[in-house]
Amino acid sequence: MGINPKIFSDEKTYRVLLRFAIPAIFSLLVAELYNMVDTVFVGQCIGPNAIGALTVAFPIQRFLIALAFLIAVGASTYVSRYSGENEPKKVKQTIINSIILTIITLTIIPAILFLFRGTLLYKLGASEVTFGLTNDYISIIFIGAIFQGITIVCSYIMTALGNSKIGLYANSLGAFLNIIVDYILVAELNVGISGAAIATVGSQFVAMLFVLYKFRDVIKHFELKLSLKDNIPKLDTALIKGIVAVGFSTFVIEISDAIVAVVLNNLLITRGGDAAIIIVGVITKISMFMFIAIIGISSAMQPIVAFNYGARNFDRVKKTVKASIKTVTIVSLAFGVFLMYFAPQMISLFLTDANLLPEAVSALRIVISLLPLVGFYYVGIYYYQAINEAKKGFRLSLFRQLIVFIPLAIVFVQVFGIVGAWIAYPVSDLISAIVAYTLLNSTWKDKTDIITSPA
Repeated sequence: MGINPKIFSDEKTYRVLLRFAIPAIFSLLVAELYNMVDTVFVGQCIGPNAIGALTVAFPIQRFLIALAFLIAVGASTYVSRYSGENEPKKVKQTIINSIILTIITLTIIPAILFLFRGTLLYKLGASEVTFGLTNDYISIIFIGAIFQGITIVCSYIMTALGNSKIGLYANSLGAFLNIIVDYILVAELNVGISGAAIATVGSQFVAMLFVLYKFRDVIKHFELKLSLKDNIPKLDTALIKGIVAVGFSTFVIEISDAIVAVVLNNLLITRGGDAAIIIVGVITKISMFMFIAIIGISSAMQPIVAFNYGARNFDRVKKTVKASIKTVTIVSLAFGVFLMYFAPQMISLFLTDANLLPEAVSALRIVISLLPLVGFYYVGIYYYQAINEAKKGFRLSLFRQLIVFIPLAIVFVQVFGIVGAWIAYPVSDLISAIVAYTLLNSTWKDKTDIITSPA
């Protein structure tokens, strides 16, 4: 596998950033392909109501993924930091605790949600038309939560130890299998929306097996023992609290999407019915391409900053953050131009209803118009996580979606109708970018003037 965290301090700044950012972007992209591929197949083979069903199910899926990222980001940050401090025993302890925590969390919580899924789906915006489809889909999806969680956590740990490609390979394998099985079950055998869910869970299981196979080098290197014969180690309460505290900002980022989806679903169902739910579901899937680029670069910065912060190499920290800001802005602008131009073609992959296409195209272009500005915002969140200032990262992670967007969306929908929901996106992006820029500059003013000083 090549456990070599020294690349965080030895390679050129942009080279090591891109070395981790490119696999991170593609890994996140193919991870999103699970739900996206399901949406394409059910939209083309079952109809728009199936897209509405997956849109209602999306907050639950996002919540389960958010739990995995909470553990993964917290664990990987501690692993990077302890590697920089040359503390192999603490690295081992972090890995063991994070894996046990993942198994417990993503077994119990999906089981609880499954028991209360009936009431939950209606609260999330299901109608009499979409409830049955949503219930068939999500009941199967719950099974895959543990598979995807283990894949994410182990991949992040390996990234923190210097191997950034395992997550990409695992998710690529899973996404490829998902396309094949989706085609067989949904397009050829007409199994319906349950077939899409079976394809997703089966693919996640295979991806997990691949990651665990690659993870054996970590097990050998740190002599990890999780078998019952050797007695499973007890959870370190203080370490668990630290992992959760660091990862909580990422959890908020992920769960914010779910909360926003719930709010929008309930706002739009009363104004535009199932058609509005279908449109928001489609533009969410497509705008995710830009969001993935931003998150991929920002999250790739984190282990680099955490390692060098632990090694007290503050000049390297400064260069990495500056490089990340420049890179995330350029890349997200390129994605934005592409999606603006090809909006009709992208949306037509999901929608076969010509009546909904013009409104969906207009909505997408409004939603992504200022999204490239939020690169500052996400770099700031991951930077604070990396340097052990979890509270600042947490506060910032709350800001864009929960503090700014939701109130704006509620007011704008009342004033402008459905289009008000789309306008709320660029307005909240602009406000968040300004706040993050100001916060980063004030944080570094007495230290290294990270943004305004020359490269």
